[in-house]
Amino acid sequence: MSNYENITLEKGMYGVKNKSFTQVLESLDPSENYKGTSLEGLDAFSRQLKRFDIKVSGKGSDTVDKFFATSSSAALFPEYISRAVAQGIEQADVLSDIVATTTMIDGMDYRSITSNPSEDDKSLKVVMEGATIPQTTVRTQDNLVKLHKRGRMLVSSYEALRFQRLDLFTVTLKQIGAYIARAQLKDAVDVLINGDGNSNPAATINTGENDSITYDDLITLWSGIAPYELNTIIAPTASMSKLLSISEMKDAAAGLNFQSTGKMITPMGANVIHTPEISGDYIIGLDKNCALEMVKAGEVQTEYDKLIDRQLERAAITCTAGFAKIFTDAGKVLSY
Repeated sequence: MSNYENITLEKGMYGVKNKSFTQVLESLDPSENYKGTSLEGLDAFSRQLKRFDIKVSGKGSDTVDKFFATSSSAALFPEYISRAVAQGIEQADVLSDIVATTTMIDGMDYRSITSNPSEDDKSLKVVMEGATIPQTTVRTQDNLVKLHKRGRMLVSSYEALRFQRLDLFTVTLKQIGAYIARAQLKDAVDVLINGDGNSNPAATINTGENDSITYDDLITLWSGIAPYELNTIIAPTASMSKLLSISEMKDAAAGLNFQSTGKMITPMGANVIHTPEISGDYIIGLDKNCALEMVKAGEVQTEYDKLIDRQLERAAITCTAGFAKIFTDAGKVLSY
C-alpha cells in the first residue's frame, strides 16, 4: 500500500542512528509496495521529489527556491545535496580500482586485520598423513586506522541561490564530490607507500638507471610482487609519460589502439591508473584484490540544521574515511 504523499517530513529524520535519511524514508514507505506501478524503480527519496513536483535535473529543472516552498519539502534539501556530492565522488572515483574491500563503521575507532606470510608460508606444501597442516596467521593490527575527514564548506545565502536552476547547482556540488574523491585517493596512495602506521611500508624496488623506466624494470616489478598478481599500476603524470615512452609500449598495435581509443597496451596486462593528484618519481604496482582496505565512518554528511533552518549560509559537506593494508607484500613501489 502506497502512502508516500502522507509521510511527515522533518529534520529529525537525519539524526536516526545507523540510518540515512533515505533509509528512514524507506522504512516508512518501502519501495517493494510499488512493484507493478508507475512508481516502480523510484526509491523513497525520489518519490518525495515527485510528491512535491521538484525536478532536480534535465530540461526544465526547478530552482533552489522550490525546495523551500514548504517546511516539509525543505527537509529534502540536505539529502539532495548529499546525493549530488556522492555523484561527484562516484564520477571521479578510482578507489574502486585499487581497494579490495570497504568497511563501514559506526564511530571513529577501527582496528583492521592483517596477514604477513613468509615466503615459506606462501607455498602450499604436500601434507603427509598425520603431519601438521601449515598455518596462515591472521591478527589484528597494533594501531588504529587513521580516519581523515575531507570536505568543503558551502558558503552562500538562500537569497543568492533561490532562483538558480538545480541542475546548475548540482554541477557545483559534484565538483565538491570530485575534490573529496581526489583527496581520498591521495590518502590511499600515502598508505600504500608509507603504510598505515603499523610498520608496514611498501617495499621499494630501485631501477637500474635514474630518471627512466625500462621494460626490464616492469618485469622486475612483476616478478617482485609474486605470488600476488600485478593487476594494477598507479602512476603520477610524469611517470605515466615515461611508461608511454617505453619502446615496447609504442609498437604499431599499441600506437593504433592508443590513438583511436586512448587506451594503451598495459604492462603485464595491468590496469594503469593515471593519478595527476599525486607527484613523484615512482609507480606503484599492486594486487588490488588483497592490498588495501577502505574504512568509512558513514557516507557523505551534511549539516542539515543549517541547510533547513538557516537556509544555507554556511554548511559543511564532509566524508570521513581511512585506509589500511591487508597483505603488505601485495603492493610494491618502483622508484626511478
